[in-house]
Amino acid sequence: MSDYQQMDMPEFPKNGGKMIVTVLLSLIIIVTLWKSSVTVGAGESGVLFKTFSNGVDIENTYGEGFHIIAPWNNLFIYKVRQQSISAEMRVLSVNGLEVKVDGTVWFKPDVANLGRLHQEKGQHYITDILKPAIEASARSVFGRYTPEQLYSSKRDIIQNEILEEVSKKVKSEYIIVNEVLVNDVTLPSKIKEAIEGKLKQEQESLEYEFKLQKAQKEAEKVMIEAKGKAEANRILNASLSANILKEKGIEATLELAKSPNTKVVVVGGKDGLPLILGNN
Repeated sequence: MSDYQQMDMPEFPKNGGKMIVTVLLSLIIIVTLWKSSVTVGAGESGVLFKTFSNGVDIENTYGEGFHIIAPWNNLFIYKVRQQSISAEMRVLSVNGLEVKVDGTVWFKPDVANLGRLHQEKGQHYITDILKPAIEASARSVFGRYTPEQLYSSKRDIIQNEILEEVSKKVKSEYIIVNEVLVNDVTLPSKIKEAIEGKLKQEQESLEYEFKLQKAQKEAEKVMIEAKGKAEANRILNASLSANILKEKGIEATLELAKSPNTKVVVVGGKDGLPLILGNN
């Protein structure tokens, strides 16, 4: 008899192979679904890249919600709601003075051409395309104006001109610019003080001119009223003859005679007018 005892090996379950296959298939399915499922959030849209086909699908986009794609493809997500980009830059005025500008631009990608945007410009289109277009347009527009115009009355006009120029530059880049806002224009302190002093003097001059005009109008009003009264008196004096005055006096006397306090009415008084005597 051998010195070694035969050891009993555990028996492998008859259905063990099927269980392993089932687990492996389940794992494959789970991983595949996990790799294939994509959720597009609110205000977003997706562009599909087909690895084994024609690359970027420029005809179709994927809207908000849950989507299943082939695991070897990729879905690139873009924000398609209105976005904003703020920037500070230094520009030159028409006379070469450096001005600091703080502005904001509202924009969004052209959803109808989102596939072309991804194919031609890529996901970094904001820094690669939009920002340079904004800076170039701002420098061009600000270079048309003096520091005084930039500081005071031309801001709305400047915003519209920058919007027009930026829109032209990015129209073929599948970007829509909705609004340009110039938040602040900072001039060198000495220039700013000089402009404010000049504006103050102009305001004081306008106030003084307004007071002069007001005083002149008041004087004209007084003269017109005086002329009107003089003309009325002239017309009245021309119409009052001696006979009319006597007639009016008689009428007034007769009215007084009706008073219970009147005692005696004498006709033929001074200037031929009646007299009333004997009042209580």
